[in-house]
Amino acid sequence: MAPLRNLDATFDTAIVAAIDGRLEAVARNHNACVLLAVESGSRAWGFPSPDSDYDCRFIYVRRRDDYLALYAPRDVIEFPIEGDLDVNGWDLGKALRLMLKGNAVVIEWLTSPYVYGGGAQFRDEALMLAKEAARPAAIARHYLHLGERQRRTHFADDRAVEIKRLFYGLRPAMALRWLRLHSGQAVAPMHFPKLVAETDLPADITQIVDDLLARKAVTRELGVGPLPPPIAALIDAEFAIARESLPAKAERLDRAMVAAASDLFRRWVGQVP
Repeated sequence: MAPLRNLDATFDTAIVAAIDGRLEAVARNHNACVLLAVESGSRAWGFPSPDSDYDCRFIYVRRRDDYLALYAPRDVIEFPIEGDLDVNGWDLGKALRLMLKGNAVVIEWLTSPYVYGGGAQFRDEALMLAKEAARPAAIARHYLHLGERQRRTHFADDRAVEIKRLFYGLRPAMALRWLRLHSGQAVAPMHFPKLVAETDLPADITQIVDDLLARKAVTRELGVGPLPPPIAALIDAEFAIARESLPAKAERLDRAMVAAASDLFRRWVGQVP
């Protein structure tokens, strides 16, 4: 596999070295092969703060015999969170099953702009499958549930909260808006500024978002306060539109896509010694 590595000068070299050490431990301690390891948090979303954590996520496969064992190993490998460092990954089978059900997390990993390691061939094959298998309604349902949970948890009323948290409600709303405006497409941009640029926002809301992004990039704290009314109205409107337009029940899995995902799984498991 052609090796992948795509980080920029904003990444702390000591933290990256620590991440590399954990990824090497996946092979050494778990007899597994890391197919792709990426940054998945606010850095990859395009709205980091000076003190943002490093959220490394990876997809791995084990040896074929491990999948044939009477008691199969867990399909998650986790490392203890230490300081700003959070590293964990999913078995390829788990990742593919969730992707087929409409979980957008796997697609975001495959499209992350920051890659710690893995292979270009795997990412290209998996992303091609994701684009073919992803169903707009299922992806929209994922973002709706994610966004509504953030809304309930952090912005259920007018109380003051950490302003930086509004991005975790705004990003799902913007993904829903993007899906609505790009009919038939299911892979919304992971990078938040690009997502905003492609959603035809009113000028006043764009100004608020740009200001918050600029402030978040240079300060550790944005302070506290209520959700800005224009942002609240936008979030609630997009969630309402999604609730009204989405089918009541999730679609059945496409047998052809399940077969394609199974083929990809077997192919990559077969490459682990």
